[in-house]
Amino acid sequence: MSYKIQKSPFIVPTTDGKTIEEHWGRATDGNNDISIAHMIAPPGWSEPFQTPEFDEYTFIIKGKKQFIIDGDTIVLHAGQSIKIDRNTRVQYSNPFDAECEYMAVCTPAFSPDSVHREE
Repeated sequence: MSYKIQKSPFIVPTTDGKTIEEHWGRATDGNNDISIAHMIAPPGWSEPFQTPEFDEYTFIIKGKKQFIIDGDTIVLHAGQSIKIDRNTRVQYSNPFDAECEYMAVCTPAFSPDSVHREE
């Protein structure tokens, strides 16, 4: 068969209220080249600063998401997207009152070992 339909994405366990559904990637189909995930970040959510070893593309479906990249604070709204180059220090958050729904694409695929988080 020359195509696959994803009907049951891998639900990544989280402890911060964020929903992560990996449709394609290491956890779902063993693909090391790319991961595609649907995410929902609740109001007030944030992650520590981190430096990923992959390029990350983010497309905002609903709400707003904040990025702090190299000292710049960027807020994306629904319909906007961003590419962040690998080995860039970044902090992701949703300091707003409504949830943020978005898609993230990582090349090569996301893995916990490829993200260096600051404590």
